[in-house]
Amino acid sequence: MSSERAQHLKEKAIEEVRSFLIMAVYLWFVFSLMLLNEAIILKKPSINFLAQGFAIVNALVLAKVMLIADDLGFGRRFDDRPLIVPILYKSVLYALLFVLAHELEHYLVAWFNGKLQSFTLPTVGGGSWAGAACVWAVMTVSLMPFFAIREISALVGKGRVWRLMVVPGARAAFAAEEAQRKAA
Repeated sequence: MSSERAQHLKEKAIEEVRSFLIMAVYLWFVFSLMLLNEAIILKKPSINFLAQGFAIVNALVLAKVMLIADDLGFGRRFDDRPLIVPILYKSVLYALLFVLAHELEHYLVAWFNGKLQSFTLPTVGGGSWAGAACVWAVMTVSLMPFFAIREISALVGKGRVWRLMVVPGARAAFAAEEAQRKAA
């Protein structure tokens, strides 16, 4: 194997791990907020650490599902349209994929435990179709910022968007660059 190919594979692996970790952290944040919201609404007296553990596991699993779906070109149908279209489309589609993956997970657990005869759909959203639709809608809205940043990053550069978000003075430098570009 040539050193160029090895370097390319190393860079690809680093990028995949970085993407996976960003997705997992974002999803864990969303799932944790959903659990916190549920605890507040139901006036639970303490934090359910077991549920938070499941939120981490679900975030890791769904981040991997997301990576695989990305590699398969999932949700790229409208990438040539104005940014709002692929952002909304991917948010809707990936939220549906997550709900379906969650349902498949529960189905497989029921099958593995020999409890398939008592398995009913949906298992998400309190077990009702209205609850499942609500979870899907909340996930869709929760994924919009993620896909917005990702789509904009693909256009202007990942490093550039990150710098604009967190580095002091980067926004002013970007504005100055744009002013120079327009003046030229």
